[in-house]
Amino acid sequence: MWSCTLSHMFATFRGLPPTVWTLFAGTIVNRLGYLVTPFLVFFLATRDITGTQTTLVLGALGAGNLLGPALGGLLADRVGRRRTMLTGLVAAATAQGALYAAPGVATTAAAALALSAAGAMVSPASYALMADSVEGETRQRAYVLFGWGVNIGTAVAGVLGGVLAAHGYWLLFAVDAATMLLFAGIVFVRIGEPPRVLRGDKDGMGYGVVLRDRLMLALMPLFAVGLFVYSLTEVALPLAIRDSGLSPAVYGAMAATNAVFVVAVQPFASALLARLPQVPVQAAGSALIAVGVALTGIADSVPGYAVSVVVWSLGEVVVAGIAAALVAELAPEHARGRYQGAFQWVWGVARFAALTAGVALYTAAGPAVLWWSALAGGLGTAAGTLILRGRIERRTGHALVA
Repeated sequence: MWSCTLSHMFATFRGLPPTVWTLFAGTIVNRLGYLVTPFLVFFLATRDITGTQTTLVLGALGAGNLLGPALGGLLADRVGRRRTMLTGLVAAATAQGALYAAPGVATTAAAALALSAAGAMVSPASYALMADSVEGETRQRAYVLFGWGVNIGTAVAGVLGGVLAAHGYWLLFAVDAATMLLFAGIVFVRIGEPPRVLRGDKDGMGYGVVLRDRLMLALMPLFAVGLFVYSLTEVALPLAIRDSGLSPAVYGAMAATNAVFVVAVQPFASALLARLPQVPVQAAGSALIAVGVALTGIADSVPGYAVSVVVWSLGEVVVAGIAAALVAELAPEHARGRYQGAFQWVWGVARFAALTAGVALYTAAGPAVLWWSALAGGLGTAAGTLILRGRIERRTGHALVA
């Protein structure tokens, strides 16, 4: 199976420039070390940090995911993609050490904020760099490859993290920091800084250029709702599995099912969907994610949860790379970093909302309300995307395809 998947990968992604492949390889390396966050609650318990204090630390971690993308997008346009990536990776590696060594709750929360903010700076610069490196019609393939690398690294990290944690949590922090520094080394050696395109005072160097873009402002809430629904797979799915009387190992199995499914199916799906208009494909994928997430509400056994995971994982495969490519198409050349920063910021908002509002809705109003809301929100996002199709294609000058 894997040899067939690899052959499809090279066929699907043939012709992408070396910069994209370098970012793909570096992303796999970096995500192999994505170990601390999934085990952070367990680590904090070993430091005698209480439940209320743990909430404070996790809130700081979430807040960093709001600050980092905005800062990263701004710096990517102001000082350059390469410098922003290097700064974020080195700072995040340093913050890993600070988080492990933090002597109290306040310093632990500060280190968690620094870690997530620095790490989140990297993606806007990476996405902008890919937009600089490929022409419009092949951008989605570059973003799909990037996302595929994230899933490969995450799948391996899920297994690696459990093994390392059994031998000491310090290993998680050490490997996380080492992979970040290794990615920084790859960027330093292999990535050149593309020439920056500057504009006059009209657009400035802030986010005004994004806020004045009415089409982007119409799309961002749709992205936010869709990403909120998807983020429930990380936040509310474990609660549902727990309330069904199943063990945490079942959630681990569902996470592994998602990762393996996406890694195995992505190259085939990308080849099949490549020449279709991507706005309808995005809408169809959003609907699949919504249906899959909503199916969680009627699952009460391992097979039931597996069916729901496969459905929303298929939706994840379908939408891969489209939103980032669309943002890159809409962005003026001189503001690509800020447009990607705004998109990644929406990701942070969605995950933060899932952690807070999603959990509150689940516990206060009941699981059924959350799952029905997810279905309605996801289908509404799909419909809204289709409504904007004409405006998108008039703006880009063509039907967006991979």
